[in-house]
Amino acid sequence: MTYVDGFIVPVPKKKLAAYRSMAKKVGKIWMEYGALSYVECVADDVKVGKRTSFPRSVKLKPGETVVFAWVTYKSRASRDRVMAKSMKDKRSAAIMNQAAMPFDGKRMIFGGFKTFLEM
Repeated sequence: MTYVDGFIVPVPKKKLAAYRSMAKKVGKIWMEYGALSYVECVADDVKVGKRTSFPRSVKLKPGETVVFAWVTYKSRASRDRVMAKSMKDKRSAAIMNQAAMPFDGKRMIFGGFKTFLEM
């Protein structure tokens, strides 16, 4: 079964175009190194919950939106290889510069997941 990296990111609405441009570049690099898919989605029907929700998870501020993204790989080993190669790629260094990021990386949620059901 596949392996998935998931991301939840707070993005200022005025920087959404810059984020999209960055995501296209990052996605291209990861796909070149073997990712099976790369998907970025912007919140459309995401309400603040009473206890938990996507907005609460990233401490969403006024003027921001939530981006939900995931990358799929053949396996955990494949993901580790893709990530290692991607992080060493010179293009990634320019994109991943914290000062140039169009979002607050400290509030990003990221994790790797083993797939247990695919339909």
